[in-house]
Amino acid sequence: MIDEVYRTEISEELATGIVSAAHTGLGDTLRSIVYFTPLAFDVLYLRQDLYDSREAARAVKGTLVELERVGFAEGPVRTRVTDPTDGSGIGPYEFTVRFHDDGFVVRVLQGDAGTLMTTDGMDVNAFEDAATAVRRLLADGE
Repeated sequence: MIDEVYRTEISEELATGIVSAAHTGLGDTLRSIVYFTPLAFDVLYLRQDLYDSREAARAVKGTLVELERVGFAEGPVRTRVTDPTDGSGIGPYEFTVRFHDDGFVVRVLQGDAGTLMTTDGMDVNAFEDAATAVRRLLADGE
């Protein structure tokens, strides 16, 4: 774990479970895992070759968290889209994958908590396994 004191008050058990589930699903392409709430975030995992210091990692991940926190505000909109009364619903929200030239960002939200997982380029099918396992852990941690 990169942070010695969790700013989000995530339990060590949940943090370890999230890292384990993400690493199992995404393998060595996993670059980082960030756990976040509407008010704070913690870097749970960071691949060793990425940053020179904890401060540098937190600065970069802080910018990413600010962009992805919009997901909490999107909740009511996602709910309306997923369960319309006319029967054309697409089902509940599961996770978001953002495609970039050199990798991916996966956002998983559950209640007032979420995770961001960043990876190198890879087969996108692995995201579903990792996101489903992490979402289950977040739900159990509520």
